Amino acid sequence: MFEIKNITMIYDMDKAEKVYALRGFDLTLPDKGLIGIIGPSGSGKSTLMYCLSTLKNPTSGSILYNGKEITKLRDSERETIRHEEFGFVFQRHFLIPYMSALDNVTVAAAKNGAQTIEKAKKLLASFGLGSIEISKRPAKLSGGQRQRTAIARAMINNPKVLFADEPTAALDHDNAFLVMEILKEYSKNNLVLVITHDRSILKDADKIIEMWDGDISAIKEESGI
Repeated sequence: MFEIKNITMIYDMDKAEKVYALRGFDLTLPDKGLIGIIGPSGSGKSTLMYCLSTLKNPTSGSILYNGKEITKLRDSERETIRHEEFGFVFQRHFLIPYMSALDNVTVAAAKNGAQTIEKAKKLLASFGLGSIEISKRPAKLSGGQRQRTAIARAMINNPKVLFADEPTAALDHDNAFLVMEILKEYSKNNLVLVITHDRSILKDADKIIEMWDGDISAIKEESGI
């Protein structure tokens, strides 16, 4: 699905001391599976995610997504891909505070109507949020419920790629593993990329990519894709 060739990201290009966030490496990612990207702060893992998801363009190198060079697309074309084929989950849920959990999910849907509402209800129910919880605003939900709502929002359009940047960092142990179970299930038919500092949540990952100082230090196959 993704073929990355000699990708480099350099910040402070106009300064004498440039900052290399990505140092020129190749990487191929599959069509489906749970892929963990792990490393310390400043290792380049989030920058890699931003480049893959078209939120940033690398300084040099190429990124092919289903054979298409996404770094050369117009802004409108990248926006279409993000909306139709990508989903995003972050450490903070970024739910709209004045909307119910259900409305927070349906507002992201590509299509409106009764079918979308039913789909959102089923999705939330599968994540353990019943009719009472889905009618509540984010402030009335627990941290785990808010994050599960955010994941449901990210999945409402059935994205082919789900980008999750530190999705469990703000959760307790039980909720963190519940979130990872949801992501693992989704990865059976789609690609899920999880950026994290916490190796323990990647116990069921198909592959773990370790990053250090803007480069890939190791790639470990886990359960197999």
